[in-house]
Amino acid sequence: MDRANDIVRLCGEVAGEPEFSHSGAYGAYYKFPLAVRRLSGAVDVLNILVPEERRAEVATGDFPRLLVTGEVRTYNNRGPQGPKLVITVLARGLEPTEAGFENSVELMGSLCKEPKIRRTPMGREICDLMLAVNRGYGRADYLPCIAWGAVARRAARWGVGTAVAITGRLQSRGYIKMEGETPVEKTAYEISAVTAEVLGPEPEESPK
Repeated sequence: MDRANDIVRLCGEVAGEPEFSHSGAYGAYYKFPLAVRRLSGAVDVLNILVPEERRAEVATGDFPRLLVTGEVRTYNNRGPQGPKLVITVLARGLEPTEAGFENSVELMGSLCKEPKIRRTPMGREICDLMLAVNRGYGRADYLPCIAWGAVARRAARWGVGTAVAITGRLQSRGYIKMEGETPVEKTAYEISAVTAEVLGPEPEESPK
């Protein structure tokens, strides 16, 4: 069943064959990369999960792109370097298409960490948010989000527990992490917010 508080719509190019990801209560799941081009020309390579019985639908055949609808899912992958938050899109719909690239996310949830506002090296204001989106049955997905400019300044006033609706896109971002003395290329996934609105009265500035 689709979740009204977590709606994702992606249209991109299949960038690899589905590979086994994990087994769950409803069977095996496979993961494949979907490349979605932004208007700027940058490309987000996003991980898509499909149940085993639907992996044959990943092949686009004569169509250049694949339309994926579903929801964002997260889980902690515990490895030797410590737990790592893994973000994927659980596909509910798969449709080969000739349509253009698309990347839209709609989320409703509650902030589970204090917002943190900062400036980029270029001087732009950015606010880091962690949104808990209810999955039902006492479970939730914890989604890192970023907001910019005026949206960032407003979001910085919100406190833990504030109910928020966010629209934007799911993006991938490369960065370098030092492991000991060795620089290692990593990829972070996050929701870049276009809009972020409080569900209810706007709260007063939270004490820092």
